[in-house]
Amino acid sequence: MTLTLTHVLQIVVGLGLLNVWLVRRQSATAYRGGRSRTLQQEFETYGLPSAAFYVVGALKITAAIVLLAGLWMAVPVRGAALVVLGLMLGAIAMHVKVGDPLMKSVPAVLMLAMCGGIVLLP
Repeated sequence: MTLTLTHVLQIVVGLGLLNVWLVRRQSATAYRGGRSRTLQQEFETYGLPSAAFYVVGALKITAAIVLLAGLWMAVPVRGAALVVLGLMLGAIAMHVKVGDPLMKSVPAVLMLAMCGGIVLLP
C-alpha cells in the first residue's frame, strides 16, 4: 500500500475521533463548549437532549472505525468522512450558539477541512 495524503487524513481523523470519544471524553480541554469539563456536559451546555450524546458518539466512533478500516479494505470511506463533516458543521454551530470564542471551534474546523480533503482528494 502506498501512503497517500488521503490515507494520512483518514488516520488523523480516525484516531482523533477515537481519542476524543473513547480516551478523553471525561477530560477537561480548552475546546469544550461553554464551561463544560466533560464531553457529556458539553452536550448539556448546548441544550441538546441526552440521546444526542449517544447518537453523535455512535456516529463518530463508527465513522472513525470505517476511516481506519478503509486503509486495508474497501469500505465507504467518503461516506464516513461526509458524516463527520456534517457533524463538524453542527459542532461549529453549537459553539456559535453558546457564544464560545472562535478558538474553541478550531478542532471542529480542522476536522471539517480534513474530512473535506478525504471526500475531494483522489
